[in-house]
Amino acid sequence: MSLVLLYQKFDLFYSADILNTGISNVSSICFLPIFANFSDCNIIIYSMASIRIAVIGLGYVGLPLARLFATKYPVVGFDINQKRVNEINHGIDHTLEVEEQMLQNSLISQNQVHTGIKGLFCSFHQEDIKECNFYIVTVPTPVDKNNRPDLTPLLKASETVGRVVSRGDIVVYESTVYPGATEEDCIPVIEKVSGLKYNVDFFAGYSPERINPGDKEHTVEKIKKVTSGSTTDVAEIVDATYNSVIQAGTYKASSIRVAEAAKVIENSQRDINIAFVNELAKIFNAMKIDTHDVLEAAATKWNFLRFQPGLVGGHCIGVDPYYLAQKAQEAGYHPEIILAGRRMNDSMGKYVATEVVKLMIRNEIPVKSAKILLLGITFKENCPDIRNTKATDIYYELISYGIEVDIFDPWASPEEVKHEYGISIITDMNETVNYGAVILAVAHREFMSVDFERFKARGAILYDVKGILPFELVNARL
Repeated sequence: MSLVLLYQKFDLFYSADILNTGISNVSSICFLPIFANFSDCNIIIYSMASIRIAVIGLGYVGLPLARLFATKYPVVGFDINQKRVNEINHGIDHTLEVEEQMLQNSLISQNQVHTGIKGLFCSFHQEDIKECNFYIVTVPTPVDKNNRPDLTPLLKASETVGRVVSRGDIVVYESTVYPGATEEDCIPVIEKVSGLKYNVDFFAGYSPERINPGDKEHTVEKIKKVTSGSTTDVAEIVDATYNSVIQAGTYKASSIRVAEAAKVIENSQRDINIAFVNELAKIFNAMKIDTHDVLEAAATKWNFLRFQPGLVGGHCIGVDPYYLAQKAQEAGYHPEIILAGRRMNDSMGKYVATEVVKLMIRNEIPVKSAKILLLGITFKENCPDIRNTKATDIYYELISYGIEVDIFDPWASPEEVKHEYGISIITDMNETVNYGAVILAVAHREFMSVDFERFKARGAILYDVKGILPFELVNARL
């Protein structure tokens, strides 16, 4: 099967050669499978109106994307987590990425893929995505305990696709990976399970996710999308499909590997820049100079890049550089700056805990058996996401000193924290407790109304990781 795609008309992509096929009204061909193969002239027609989308993985990335596509296409959102699917079908998104009313408006109660009626139908049954023809994979790509890429969720999702993919279908990956993962790791799984041949029977694309959890300004439709395809024509189709719903527009990369590399360096670059200011924070703290004052002064130059010191966790910045480093090492190159940045950022939780303990000792506050209040455990502010949070590094280092630590976070689910980290967090903050120290680890807006003066009056050390409290109020800040 070959694909010929030259231009678009009436929401229909077709080849100029079709004029020689005897078909007089091309625009009338609208509800075919994505590819209509005319074997006598070896032409394949692609109709935008025939798109049936399946989004595999309904987490922080998948659900917002599925909701957006559902404004124009029939979409089936698939996830193996039955509880998650049931919550979504009741209009509940515990990630808080999709507003309740917006989600409710997009949901449909029955699978409409066969009718072409737009809307979002969510399911944990694999059979419900069999009639789709444009598969988008949005599952996590974590690292293991040794910081090595763990492609298990991605490969399992590829097996799922392999069991339902048909001739002419397109499979697009959004999960962050190292360059080459789509075609070297994922596609062979689909080929093995389906028995179909890549770029003959089915096609692929890569369009890296750019979701920023908790950000209500830069939502999925407002962020420019990089797209790519396994052939020139498929790249056009993938780009047109995304461009039909992305307000910010799209950028078509020259290849899948280029798109994969672009994504992984976006976060690696940010990781390195934050590592630099984290090292500056350590240096200036040792010199008794306030880091934030230094950054404020330096930022008066037009080309100074202003990054803030802090904990670097989450599903992207704290993970993606390891994917690039792994692939670099396989290619025979040992990355130095990338891994140095990772070591620096991974050290910050322990550094904060050690600085707090030093402050307690200097202020003659007994360390062993002391109580400390840690404010925040999510990986970032105003977001319930606890994946790869580095606030836990502060916790583990403090308890190694024999300190009792209370963690309070109005955004985090106590059940999820317990399941993920084995840590019990308090659900109510008592400002009358005699804490030896209070650490502001995450800048949730709710913490802005906390009476920190009251804690300080009761003898607590105040340490501001985020640098958002008045300088004269705190004992120290990062």
